[in-house]
Amino acid sequence: MHRNDLLELLRRHHSRYMDEAAYIRRAIRHIKENPDVFERSAPVHVTASAWVVSPMRDRVLLMHHRKYGHWFQPGGHADGEPDVIKVALKECTEETGIDPADIRLVGTEIFDVDLHDVPTIGEIPAHGHIDIRFLVEIDDTLPVPGNQESHEVKWVPLHEVLHYNNFRSTYRMLEKTRTLRHSDTCAPRRLAC
Repeated sequence: MHRNDLLELLRRHHSRYMDEAAYIRRAIRHIKENPDVFERSAPVHVTASAWVVSPMRDRVLLMHHRKYGHWFQPGGHADGEPDVIKVALKECTEETGIDPADIRLVGTEIFDVDLHDVPTIGEIPAHGHIDIRFLVEIDDTLPVPGNQESHEVKWVPLHEVLHYNNFRSTYRMLEKTRTLRHSDTCAPRRLAC
């Protein structure tokens, strides 16, 4: 994947949420104008994450991030890698401790886009993230060992997710997951949606 592949993914991603639609436009402009956008040293840079759902789409895997003190989906910095799908899957493996063979990318299309500011933490200056999110499925009966970046990693029922993280972008992904549960897309994986 190359910068142009990401731009094409963003152009194809349409959102019914006004905030996300604005983020898509801003992300496209920023990625076009900034050659170092995949580098962590850039003031605003690309990150990628995995919105991890159970096969029944009734639970989401969240991690209590040690550095930020919040519950988030697995994800991280591109660090020069323009293949954001590769980054999202790598971060999912590293942060959950689950074998890559047990992580299923549901589709190669973007699931969600979020732009957010990150405050200064220690010696890391404030900066901005263009977070590109992909839908991933993991069997929720597998053990989730996590890693040193989190206090805890756990499966959270959909109806409890906003108790852990009530950011607007989490709400969007939660609503998209609820829509998936009631659409034909989940029919092959479930007895009844």
